[in-house]
Amino acid sequence: MVAPEVLETLQHALPNAQFALRDTEEYRSLNSTTYQSGLNADLQPAYIVLPKTKQDVSTFLSAIRPFVLNDKAKFAIVAGGRQPARGCSNIDDEITVNLSHLKGIDVQEGHVSISAGESWGAVYDELGRRGLGCAGSRSAKGGIGGLPTQGGLSFFSSRDGFICDDVINYEVALASGEIVNANADENADLWLALRGGGGNNFGIITSIRMRTFEQGSFYGGSLYYQGSKFPDQVEALVTELQKPDADDKTHLMVSLGWTGAFGSEPVCINQLYYNEAVENPSVLEPFTPRDAQLPGLNTLRIHTLPEAAKEQAGEIAMPSRSAYMNTHVKANVPMLLAGADIFMAAIEPIKSCDGLICSYTLQPYPVSLLKASAAKGGNSLGLDPSRGPIVSIALLMYWNSANDDEKVLGAFEAALDQIEEKAKTSEQFVHFTFMNYSFNFQDPIGSYGWENARRLQEASRKFDPEGIFQKGVPGGWKLLAP
Repeated sequence: MVAPEVLETLQHALPNAQFALRDTEEYRSLNSTTYQSGLNADLQPAYIVLPKTKQDVSTFLSAIRPFVLNDKAKFAIVAGGRQPARGCSNIDDEITVNLSHLKGIDVQEGHVSISAGESWGAVYDELGRRGLGCAGSRSAKGGIGGLPTQGGLSFFSSRDGFICDDVINYEVALASGEIVNANADENADLWLALRGGGGNNFGIITSIRMRTFEQGSFYGGSLYYQGSKFPDQVEALVTELQKPDADDKTHLMVSLGWTGAFGSEPVCINQLYYNEAVENPSVLEPFTPRDAQLPGLNTLRIHTLPEAAKEQAGEIAMPSRSAYMNTHVKANVPMLLAGADIFMAAIEPIKSCDGLICSYTLQPYPVSLLKASAAKGGNSLGLDPSRGPIVSIALLMYWNSANDDEKVLGAFEAALDQIEEKAKTSEQFVHFTFMNYSFNFQDPIGSYGWENARRLQEASRKFDPEGIFQKGVPGGWKLLAP
């Protein structure tokens, strides 16, 4: 538990910052509404600090440093709160730093600067008024701090690579309190480390600068269809990925899902996008099984980037608890269908869990994505284009009751183990774990390869030599050595 004298020190050092103290309405509201998942909202920090400026963030770090070194304080950092892994952005009985008051969107020629407390929806609204876009979150609710430091997938990833690849500059408050820029010319080693190494391993991100591009309306949306057609859709996905001229204007997500709202049988959803204003582009035709679509559940249309992101964010309230897990395999039909069978077997004994919604979601990394990523200065992920095409298998789960946590999480962890074992024995396994969709037991940094892990450790030693973010920020996925 944080030492009592820490609060007095912080309040003296940060007279303009906001402190939400336990047992106040402000505290209860922040802790219950900031997080997507109850796995994080369950945690009860001693108090929440809300810096209003990047200088406040710097001052907080300078003030907290001696307490961390003397084991008198730990802290968590939250921006958007969308990552559901337990403890990644909240902490029991210590300090949570909430960046939601750091606001500002500044559009300049060829780029946009975004403060850490903004949402991607606000960014897209601002860019949309100028006929521009950027490769950010697919959800309007997504936060700025975590996604561009863990990799990130956008509507434009087939053409532009991972979200982190389009970050021109990270503005970072280091453990010393110094605020630095990290880009291709200044602190380039930190820039590369932050491109995949996580948002709480090196400092606190106060803003990012992203590349922008002209973007008008484009085609896309979702359609639901009968589960019996899922094998055909997997076949279509693999066929498209293996084409030597696969279209880099597409962004595809193919999911097999279950929820009691649709009855006892599985239901599938395709989320399809084409980055130009072309109605029903032929490349998407194989992914629109007209004879099996569920009536009234097709939103494919020409729309804007802000509209697409708002649709992805969803207007229907989801169950209060959620978790993600993931693995990666080669683009191979038998392997992907075997994974689906394992998923379906795993959910059978947990269908009675209140509010259960779960999906086996396939997100491809076409060769074009991996080549675009490699061409933009590099990152920490370790995904060479020669390894593609790759398919990410994400197990996404939502449920209502904490009493079902162990049952739901245990079922899907066991399923993931079985999927990976099947992939290894069939020589289809790709040793990569995507931090954005990871759960606590997974090791994304270890999957980046020895050389990338070593570079991340070196960056940590250089920019945080006392290991403040390794010792004092226990959440998320830490480096192998401080």
